[in-house]
Amino acid sequence: MKYAIPIILVAVTVALMVLGLYVTGQAGITVGVTKGSALHTARASTPDQAVTNLLVDVQRRNWDRAFADISSTSGISEQAFIQDWMGSNGSLLSFSALEGFDSRPLHATNDEAQFRIRLHFSTPVGPLEDVRDIHLIREGAVWKAVWPKVEVPSVPAQVVPVNFLRWDLVTGSADDEWGSKTVDAPHVRIISMNAVGSAEGAVVMGEVTNEDTIPAFVTVNATLVDAAGNPIDEESSFDKIAHVLLPKQVTPYRIDFPNLNLKNVKNVHMDVKASLVPASADPVIGVMNQKIDSDVQGKSVLSGDLLNQGGQTVNIPHVIASFYDNDGKVVWVSDGYVDRALLPQSSQPFAVEIPKALAAKVHSFHVVVNQFSLGKS
Repeated sequence: MKYAIPIILVAVTVALMVLGLYVTGQAGITVGVTKGSALHTARASTPDQAVTNLLVDVQRRNWDRAFADISSTSGISEQAFIQDWMGSNGSLLSFSALEGFDSRPLHATNDEAQFRIRLHFSTPVGPLEDVRDIHLIREGAVWKAVWPKVEVPSVPAQVVPVNFLRWDLVTGSADDEWGSKTVDAPHVRIISMNAVGSAEGAVVMGEVTNEDTIPAFVTVNATLVDAAGNPIDEESSFDKIAHVLLPKQVTPYRIDFPNLNLKNVKNVHMDVKASLVPASADPVIGVMNQKIDSDVQGKSVLSGDLLNQGGQTVNIPHVIASFYDNDGKVVWVSDGYVDRALLPQSSQPFAVEIPKALAAKVHSFHVVVNQFSLGKS
């Protein structure tokens, strides 16, 4: 059946994520230190030794020793400290491992210091980076980190009304295969396409819409063709698209062609495929407080908050944003995963990067949110 392969791919991805969680939990260790590889010292007599001690212990999941590197003035329990690194509620952080780190001092005195650390995580959806600032103080002859108190959303017991739309698939007879003469596939259409060159290669991006009255599982492929009419390369949008589209919904898509010069491309052949899938409009995720600003590293980012308005936990939220110029043309599509679970009636911050060369051209933007929940197909 036409929809079998996309659904199988999604199922395999979810299975690998669950396997990654199981293996991580069973192994009790992480990969070796790839960055920040200085040896752990018993007593941190300098701020940089204290940072290295802490991160090496976290990387190796020596939690008791890592928590011993935290100042008692922090006011955080060991369990909360571990949860801050390991995640909870089936979040992306729960499936991740600290692969390496970089650190640099921001300022230091005889009694306190501030360090900025760049953390490199490996996850089932690819590399993930996080930047944190750590405050350190000297306690006698030893330096320790002051860890901020972790604010865990508290979800009270409540009844959340369920009034969302839902579409189920009913299995018919052998003659009623999806895509046959009796059951048509959903009608979807590519409404924009833009091919650009970047430092990493060629990029094809745009938007696709579901024009039908039923949900669709959508995949977008692009083939780059040279001046002689020969195909150069073919790629798929993979996860840089909201695959499940409800009726009349629009999603951005982005297709990357690494290490390929757009000057060698004469034409782009687009192909969009759609299959029937069961779907629902729940949970509803609101995108709040959106703004384009600079982060602590000076990068241009679109940031905001995701609000779960439903009654079910969203384990891994995935944000996809399309950016438009003054003429309404899609000039970039960016995406990013939120490493914390989105609990019912709670919010989590998000940020996706905008290339520095394009930031001045951005006039408006549109955000959609993919959501992956354990136990749901």
